[in-house]
Amino acid sequence: MLPQYERLTDPSDRSPGSGQEPSSGRSAIRVRFGKLAVITVMFPVVGFLFCVVWSLLYNFIEANATHCMVYNFLPSLSAAIGNYQPQRFVWQASVLVHALPRYAIAFLYKNFHIGLLRKRRKELAYLACILNITELSSLVGLTMWTSVSNYDVHKFCFSTFVITSLLYMIILIIINRATREGELLTASERKSVMYKKRLFLANLCSIALAVYFFVRHNSYCEPGVYSLFALSEYVFVYSNIGFHMTAYWDFINANLFFDWRNGIHFSSV
Repeated sequence: MLPQYERLTDPSDRSPGSGQEPSSGRSAIRVRFGKLAVITVMFPVVGFLFCVVWSLLYNFIEANATHCMVYNFLPSLSAAIGNYQPQRFVWQASVLVHALPRYAIAFLYKNFHIGLLRKRRKELAYLACILNITELSSLVGLTMWTSVSNYDVHKFCFSTFVITSLLYMIILIIINRATREGELLTASERKSVMYKKRLFLANLCSIALAVYFFVRHNSYCEPGVYSLFALSEYVFVYSNIGFHMTAYWDFINANLFFDWRNGIHFSSV
C-alpha cells in the first residue's frame, strides 16, 4: 500500500478568487515518517526472503553445494542473493530502492544527534553519520559486485559493511546512554533505546556464531553445519534491518515534505 500523503498549500499563494494552487511552487507533499520507514524497510525484508525461498525451491542443489560435498539445507547469504537469477535482480533492486531514503535518514539522524548532544561530544554525531553512510554504501557495493562477478570487491565491501555496522550500533548506544536515559523518556523513546540494545546483541551473537560455524564447517565438513552458518547470516541481516527500523520510534512524530522550492526535507510539524 502506498503511503497516504497530504498536499499542503500556503493560502497566501493562491490567486485571489481562483481557488487554484500557486504557480510559485509553495505547495508540498507530506508523508508521515512512520509510513516511509515501514515501506523502506520492507524492500530488503521481502527481497531477502524471496531470494532465500526461491533458491530453496529452484536452486536447492547448486545453492547448498560446498567444497565438502555434504548435505546442507540452507543457502549462504552470498549464494542466495548473488549467484542466480532472478534472485540477484530482486536483491539489487531492493537495496537500490531502499538506499535513497536511507541516505536521507542518515543526515536526519546527524541533526537529531547534534540536538541531543548539544555542546557535549558533537563529534559523535558526525562519526555516527559517517559510519552510517559508509555502511550503506558498502551494502550497495557488495550487492552490485557479487562474489561471483568480483570476489575481491565483494569481500572488501562485505568486511566494511560488518565492521561499520557494528561500530555504528555501538556509537548510537553510547549517544543514547549519554542523552536518553532516565524516567523522562516517552514510551516511543524507551522502545527505541531498548530494541537498539537487544538488536545489537543479537547482531553481535550472530556474527560470533557465523564465524564459529564457518570454521567448524571448513575443519570437519559435517553435514548441516554450513546451513547453520547460513542461518547465522540470516539473523545478522534481519537484526541489522531491525536496528535501523528503530528510527520509526525515534522520529514517530516527524513528516517528510517535498516541494519544488525546498526539495525534500523533514519536519516534526
